[in-house]
Amino acid sequence: MRIGGRSILHVDMDAFYASIEQLDNPEYKGKPVIVGADPKGGKGRGVVAACSYEARKFGVHSALPISRAWKLCPQGVYVRPRMKRYADVSAQIMEVFRRYTELVEPLSIDEAFLDITGSIALFGVPEQIALSIKQEIRERTGLTASVGLAANKFVAKIASDIKKPDGFMVVQEKDVGAFLRDLPISRLWGVGPKTEHRLHELGFRTIGELAGAEREWLVRSIGSLGEHLYQLSRGHDERAVVPNWEPKSISSETTFDEDTDNRELLLRTILELADHVAERLRNDNYRAGKVTLKLRYSSFSTHTKQHSLDRQIQTGEEIAAVARSLFAQFPLKQKIRLIGVAAGDLHHEGHDPRQLPLFETSSDTKEKLSHTVDEIKEKFGADALRRGSQLL
Repeated sequence: MRIGGRSILHVDMDAFYASIEQLDNPEYKGKPVIVGADPKGGKGRGVVAACSYEARKFGVHSALPISRAWKLCPQGVYVRPRMKRYADVSAQIMEVFRRYTELVEPLSIDEAFLDITGSIALFGVPEQIALSIKQEIRERTGLTASVGLAANKFVAKIASDIKKPDGFMVVQEKDVGAFLRDLPISRLWGVGPKTEHRLHELGFRTIGELAGAEREWLVRSIGSLGEHLYQLSRGHDERAVVPNWEPKSISSETTFDEDTDNRELLLRTILELADHVAERLRNDNYRAGKVTLKLRYSSFSTHTKQHSLDRQIQTGEEIAAVARSLFAQFPLKQKIRLIGVAAGDLHHEGHDPRQLPLFETSSDTKEKLSHTVDEIKEKFGADALRRGSQLL
């Protein structure tokens, strides 16, 4: 059964990080698993990266301060993130997607849009394709996914969330109005807390109420966003699924156990974060042309500085050198709560715009050494090699 001119899937893994931890550790099954910083008995710093559905029943959610999570759920199983493991499972899932269509647009490590319109002749009706993808993901990874099927991205994404976990929902084009009508306006893309408050002031609380508004009046009331929200409220979304999605940046950050102005500790942390970023760049075959440093002071004010380079880099030393020069531009009038390093302006290997040198440079030698270190860690574990500065 066709659902319209296009057949779009939104596939979203269920509690991805936490589900992998429960898969790898059967004793965690049925328990509230919280992935993130060390709670340290309620005194930890940092935030929740992800949590299981069992933990969500206690009010725990991603981005929640880890100390608050501990207060809500002290009996939870708290584990540190294992990004390499999550990335490996994500790669398996993306392989499943691409068996059915080349039109795959990843939104993150655990969700993607798929345009299966051109796959129907080969794999059958859209509903069957969606169910086959769910089944194959379960067989290959042991994990469940929730899937929404609709004629556009916006409706498909909402549909995938309605019956989580392990859900599947099809929204026919003729049913879009009824499907959206009673949902809160916060479900509309582009509606954050401020916009939601403004729409409430104007008398709108559901998508159906907004769909009944006069278009020109809505644009006059909230500006250019009004046109966007008007179209979405009526289920209109013409955006294409864009394959070959590339990340805009790769970053790593840490929250200190105690706010600090210890310059030596801060510089050492920058190097450690730069190493993490560089390792991910090499694993995914990227080079970076821009480095960003992020600082959050004890007052919770957050500031960033960035620097664009005239060449592409890939080693921790090079990233750290730029980040440290940016750090020197920040005043240390307050102690630092959080620090982060990001690499942007990414170029995939094989599409590197830099001019290759005639002779090997010290930078090339460092890259070879970095790749050797990666291989050792892959074979013997992440802690097989560590910088001397990390042992202090």
